[in-house]
Amino acid sequence: MNQGFIKVCACTPKITVADPVKNAEAVISLFEEASEQGAKVIVFPELCLTGYTCQDLFYQNHLLQSARRELIRIAERTSGSDALVFVGLPLEYQQKLFNVAAVLQNGKILAFIPKRFLPNYDEFYEVRHFTPGKEEIVEIFFDQETIPFGGNILFSVLDMEGMVVGCEICEDLWVPNPPSTNHALHGATLLVNLSASNETVGKDSYRKMLVSSTSARLVSGYIYASAGEGESTQDLVFGGHNLICENGIILAESERFAPGIVYGDFDLGRIRHERRKMNTFLNEESKKYHTIFIEMDVEETKLSRYFSMTPFVPSSKLERDKRCEDILSIQAGGLQKRLEHTKAQKVVIGLSGGLDSTLALLVIVRAFQKLSLPMENILTITMPCFGTTDRTYDNACKLASILGTTLKEIDIRQAVLLHFEQIGQNPETLDVTYENCQARERTQILMDVANKENGLVIGTGDMSELALGFATYNGDHMSMYGVNAGVPKTLVRHLVGYYADVCDVAELKIVLLDVLDTPVSPELLPPIEGEISQKTEDLVGPYELHDFFLYYMLRMGYEPEKVLKVALLAFKDVYSKEVIEKWMQMFYRRFFAQQFKRSCLPDGPKVGTVALSPRGDLRMPSDASASIFLG
Repeated sequence: MNQGFIKVCACTPKITVADPVKNAEAVISLFEEASEQGAKVIVFPELCLTGYTCQDLFYQNHLLQSARRELIRIAERTSGSDALVFVGLPLEYQQKLFNVAAVLQNGKILAFIPKRFLPNYDEFYEVRHFTPGKEEIVEIFFDQETIPFGGNILFSVLDMEGMVVGCEICEDLWVPNPPSTNHALHGATLLVNLSASNETVGKDSYRKMLVSSTSARLVSGYIYASAGEGESTQDLVFGGHNLICENGIILAESERFAPGIVYGDFDLGRIRHERRKMNTFLNEESKKYHTIFIEMDVEETKLSRYFSMTPFVPSSKLERDKRCEDILSIQAGGLQKRLEHTKAQKVVIGLSGGLDSTLALLVIVRAFQKLSLPMENILTITMPCFGTTDRTYDNACKLASILGTTLKEIDIRQAVLLHFEQIGQNPETLDVTYENCQARERTQILMDVANKENGLVIGTGDMSELALGFATYNGDHMSMYGVNAGVPKTLVRHLVGYYADVCDVAELKIVLLDVLDTPVSPELLPPIEGEISQKTEDLVGPYELHDFFLYYMLRMGYEPEKVLKVALLAFKDVYSKEVIEKWMQMFYRRFFAQQFKRSCLPDGPKVGTVALSPRGDLRMPSDASASIFLG
């Protein structure tokens, strides 16, 4: 439970219809297994103590009394456990039957929550046996205790800020205005559903969509536990389709027709972060709720949750290709609109033969194709200087030629040496002035050519460089429209690779693959024996780490300790703890120190859930302190 993580589970016991004694044994067995695994919220299916398919046997007092006794036995077995346990059973109150969830913890029955919406259509006949529950809370006498009974009950964990649990039962979720909506609006961050959802062709897909979309709409965790093996197959079959979702993402899904437990690790910190950001997610006090405060031991959660090393990049090739196509379309669409608005017929781009400028050129080509503009109106300028290698120079020239652009070479060596002389810079001193003079000279040329040709300078810098401030202020930092501003470095590589895969020009594919194979470098220092001497990742660290830090800091709102925790899990076979800590310190230090560069960022399209534009996602003071983030 440290840092907002909590292990939960959905359990489907193999039951025997109308035998609460056997069913209680099955429930206890799975409860003990889940407790050993550290689960803090344990959810069983609807009416699992008797079986959902008892039909008119629900009227039998003998069955109802047996279910009561077995519930008490299960509650006693939870003694010593701080896990919150939800078990389904029929309960009689004022000579009416209710389909309820009994909520247990540490030997006690905390509450009974009745099903609100009873299906009585197609294969369902619940109104024959049960009475719809009400939102209002009453107290009933059960096993020598008075216990709250009603729909509007929430469970708040005292020792874990933001962990508030709400409950609904099966059909409650499938109606237009489910109880879970009000639960979430009154503070519930984790929702549970005790269900008995039978299987028909295609129903599993709809069920999955319904649960995941509900967790997304309510910005919550959602545990869905469904009835399975052992229910009567007289007319229906139950598959035990269990789902654990978080804010639209399916964390875990059971195999159908296989009873057992499915586990998931909820990240309550992420849910709280999302709700803090969403001003349209408005809590309300329009309904009266009863909150039961409970205690749980705060302990380390052994995470089984998967953390990708590249959170910006989908793991599935199919999904990754779709993502790449979407991003290229967004980038090209943004540039298309800017060209239409300014009535510019030409663009100017500095083409280095590196990854970023290659991607920017591919985006420009797409925009020109959409606007039916001639490719020769793309003015590609290569500006060799002290650090330029034959490999990048050749690739730049080949790209410009294959794509049909107008290539112009402007060697800037003499101009930079003259500038060195004017400002008193020793050309043998390979310092930041030596490097930045080259970057600013290139930008000045691009801007002046754009003025001369009535065109727009297209920026090539990516989001990872902006996050680290790894750009020369008023050099490559500046443009008239930055098409790559929303694309992290780890995704730039995949975009260029995707373009290579789908293009039908063999020569272009060869060049793109060689660009991908070239080390990332600004090429501002002289090469060594013709090879790139200045490798960006040797200076600022691996971009895969920095993109990981950026994603979990901005998208998830993780504090540094939590970022480190998940980074150690994701990169456990790649980097040592010392290496991760070193570059994480570098990331936070540069991210805060370099905000002034982002504060005057050129326009550029947002393509994903993380963006650094000062006009959009990141309104951050340029002089904010990083001290509490550096530890």
